[in-house]
Amino acid sequence: MSFASLNLNPALVQALAAAGYTEPTPVQAQAIPVALTGFDLMVSAPTGTGKTAAFVLPALQRLSLAPARHGRGPRVLVLTPTRELAMQVTEAVDKYCKFSRHMRTGTVLGGMPYPKQRRLLEQSLDVLVATPGRLIDFIDQGKVDFSRLELLVLDEADRMLDMGFIEPVRRIAAKTPTTRQTMLFSATLDGKIEKLARELLREPKLIEVAGAQTKHENIEQRLHYVDDGSHKHRLLEHVLREECQAQAIVFTATKHGADRLADKLFHGGHEAAALHGNMNQSQRNRTLAKLRSGAVRILVATDVAARGIDVASISHVINYDLPKVAEDYVHRIGRTGRAGATGTAISFASSDDIRQLKLIERYIGQTIERWSVPGFEAKNPMRSEAPRRGNGRPAPAGRRGAPPARGNGNGRPAYRGGNAKRGNANPR
Repeated sequence: MSFASLNLNPALVQALAAAGYTEPTPVQAQAIPVALTGFDLMVSAPTGTGKTAAFVLPALQRLSLAPARHGRGPRVLVLTPTRELAMQVTEAVDKYCKFSRHMRTGTVLGGMPYPKQRRLLEQSLDVLVATPGRLIDFIDQGKVDFSRLELLVLDEADRMLDMGFIEPVRRIAAKTPTTRQTMLFSATLDGKIEKLARELLREPKLIEVAGAQTKHENIEQRLHYVDDGSHKHRLLEHVLREECQAQAIVFTATKHGADRLADKLFHGGHEAAALHGNMNQSQRNRTLAKLRSGAVRILVATDVAARGIDVASISHVINYDLPKVAEDYVHRIGRTGRAGATGTAISFASSDDIRQLKLIERYIGQTIERWSVPGFEAKNPMRSEAPRRGNGRPAPAGRRGAPPARGNGNGRPAYRGGNAKRGNANPR
C-alpha cells in the first residue's frame, strides 16, 4: 500500500516522499481513510507506530479547503501531555506541508514567555498545538477563540489522564464547537479513556492496531540483577562503554536522580545530559537538539520529559530505575526500535524491586529474560526467583545465577542491538 492510495493530496504525498517515507504504517493505513471521511475516531496503538502522521496528514488535508468561517483562533487544535511531544507534532506539521500552501502553526506550552503566546492567539491560525495547563491559563484570561475550530485531536490521551489533565481537557473541549471532528489517540484504551471518549466523541470509529501488551518483538528486552547503587552504576558504565555504540536513553525515577546520574556520567567521560521537568523550555530544546545532532550520546531522563522523543539512532533504553507504573515500561522501551528498526531495552532490578518487576511482567504478558555479565553478577539475586538463563542457555546444574553471556572471542560478551542497522521507512 502507498500513501497515494489513501486519497491524500498530491502535495502531501510529495512531502512524504521527500522525507523518505514510502508506505504507511498499519495505524496510518487504517486511521487516515476514516479520518478523511469526517468521523470521530478513537485509536489505540503502541508507541513508535506512527500515530502522529495518522492525525497530522488528515488535518492538513482538511486545511487545504477554505475555512467555514473567518476570524481569529485555530481551525485545528492538538492537545499533547508534554512540551517535547508538542514540539514533535509541530515539526511534523512543518514537514508534511512542505509543498502545500503556507500553514500558520503555533505552539502554546509551559516554559515559554506569555506575551509571545498571547500575540499568537490573537491571530488566525491553521494549527494550534498546546499542552492543557498553559492553554487553560489563556482560556481563563479570555484570550482564546475557538469559534472556527473544525478538528480537535487528543494525542497520548492516556498520558494526559495519568498526569492529571482530565479536567483541563474537559474544560477545553467544552469551549469548542459541538460540530467539531474529534480524534483521540492513545497507547491504551482502559476504562478512564473509554469514559472520556464517551463524553467528548460522537459515535467514534474504533481502531485498535495492537493491544497495549505488545510484545515489542523488534526490541531485545533484558533484566540484570543488581545488589546496590554502586553495583548498578558499575554495570551501567559497562553497558554504555562495551555495548552501546549509538545513543541511549537512561531512565531514572526522579528529576534530582537524573541530574546526579547525568553529572556522574559526564565526569566519567560520557557525552551525557539530563532531561526533566524542572528545566525550562530553552534548556530542554538545547538538550534535544544536541541529542538529535549526536553531541549528546547518553540522555538521562524522567518518564514525562522523555515522552514523545523520536530519534532513530536510539539503540538502547536503560531502566536504571524501574518505572513506578507498569504501563510506563512500555512507553520507555518504545523510545528504541522505532518504525521497525531493532533496539535493546535493559532493566536493572534489586531485591526491593520484586513486586514492581512482577507487575511489569504481568502487564506486558511476558517474562523479561534474565541476563548476567561476567564480572558483574549480583552476589544476592532475588530470593523469590529461581535461577534464570543469562544468554539463551539454561543455567548449569548446581550453579546459582545465570551463566556468562555469549562470547565473541575477545573476552567480552557479545550483544545484539548496539550496531544494528536502523531504518527510516515510515513517518512518526
